[in-house]
Amino acid sequence: MSVKGFYTAQEGHVVSILSPQNISGGATAQAFNMAGYRHASIILQLGAQAAANTKILVNACSDAAGDGATAIPFDLFLQETAGNVNDVLSTRTPVDDEGYTPSANKNIFYVIELDADALPAGSSFVQLEVTNGANANFASAVAVLSGGRFVGDQSQTATS
Repeated sequence: MSVKGFYTAQEGHVVSILSPQNISGGATAQAFNMAGYRHASIILQLGAQAAANTKILVNACSDAAGDGATAIPFDLFLQETAGNVNDVLSTRTPVDDEGYTPSANKNIFYVIELDADALPAGSSFVQLEVTNGANANFASAVAVLSGGRFVGDQSQTATS
């Protein structure tokens, strides 16, 4: 038996939730809907950082606009060694609803794992938030949704 992997675009759904940008003062990503999916993997990349971001938070929301945002616990895998050649993640780190304080190292990334059944009732939308002071820090994030009810060559939007 051989395992070939999977086509992310066909068996999952990719949502660009935070385009690469300066997040001076913090950033709130585009909320996405998990109603049709069982799991989300959020990949957050942090580039040049003048100082550490203050918190990484995951919010459950009632709609795509982020209404009713409430911080929730999540699982985090860390890659906090500076430099793009580093690709080995830590073991799972459970994070409570207070969020996680990231490293000030540049060119690092985090993988956030979240199951849809962990969301509170009435809140099928998820929104990533990275808080920051007045520092010029750069970030981007993508959510990869999996365990979809309806999968195929072209999946439906998860941002409305």
